[in-house]
Amino acid sequence: MTPDQPSVNLQPTLRDYESRARAMLSVDRSAYFFGGAADERTLEANQQAFSKLVLLPRALRDVRGGSAGQVLLGQPMPHPILVAPVAYQRLVHPDGEIAMAIGAGAQDTAMVLSAQSSIDAAEIRAAGDTCNWFQLYWGPSRDANLALVSRMADLGFTAIVLTVDAPVQGVRDRETRTGFRLPPDIAAVNLAGMPDPQFAPLAPTESILFDRIAHITPQWTDVEWLCRNSPLPVILKGIVHPADARKAIEAGGSAIIVSNHGGRVLDTMPASISLLPAVARAVDGAVPVLMDGGIRRGTDVLKALALGATAVLAGRLAIAGLTVAGAAGVSHVLKLLRDEFEIAMMLTGCATLKDITPDILYRNE
Repeated sequence: MTPDQPSVNLQPTLRDYESRARAMLSVDRSAYFFGGAADERTLEANQQAFSKLVLLPRALRDVRGGSAGQVLLGQPMPHPILVAPVAYQRLVHPDGEIAMAIGAGAQDTAMVLSAQSSIDAAEIRAAGDTCNWFQLYWGPSRDANLALVSRMADLGFTAIVLTVDAPVQGVRDRETRTGFRLPPDIAAVNLAGMPDPQFAPLAPTESILFDRIAHITPQWTDVEWLCRNSPLPVILKGIVHPADARKAIEAGGSAIIVSNHGGRVLDTMPASISLLPAVARAVDGAVPVLMDGGIRRGTDVLKALALGATAVLAGRLAIAGLTVAGAAGVSHVLKLLRDEFEIAMMLTGCATLKDITPDILYRNE
């Protein structure tokens, strides 16, 4: 490295990336990206639940010629790890979502672009074609929602991830205490021009949530309409109840993501990994079932697949890599996570993803 080249601040382990990222960020931005809702019980549960799952390896199995690859919604993927949608990434690095897309692309990792991306989707698509799923929050106008979906289809996105678990923002005490606010130069640029709900002044006894907001939040009829009219397959993110999983399939959803929004919306929910098995049983193979929430190690990926996930999404780990070292940090984090996962596969005797079954989890019966 020549003296005029900046050093890349790569960290040795996944844990080091997260601790370094927290140290680098201001307290308010750390609260936004690494905090959760209310007392953060669900945020903590997401990781604690993985710790309580214990692996039971099988010895001397033939893992020659193995692979962690699969085809997901028609897209070949060399491993079952995706980058979860995370908003306003320029808050942690000046290159924001472009650096995330470059880092993900370096590892052939599919990336879901947040609806609240701080960089235009066209620029991000130009930086990396593995950024090919677009997250959608339902807006007050069906036509505007469909126009946004069609614009993303024209840019080459291949799926829409409709987030259904956050019709309103959760109570985020840590953000309130630290005074988190978006700076004036960062905004959800891809939503420019989208209609905002227009409300007349509230009467003294009216509730902004129940008397106004509730009337424009999406329902199953809206999901059915979107699935019928979207030029892209629709994935429903935030499904946690088996009955809702069945409704998602009936509505035309192409896949489901079991998610409690990283513990950022409704506190005291169970961990995503705890909710996964019942949803997977209800779906019974009809569509792929993904999950996010609490993924910090390769063994977490293995455990999720053992309990019925087709793939997982990691958000905070990717943000930690971006914070610490930009695109190189994202790439390194994803490589470490994939390496850990494939090591765990081999040590439990799993040559392919189909070999990852509940039998590799220890149950003290």
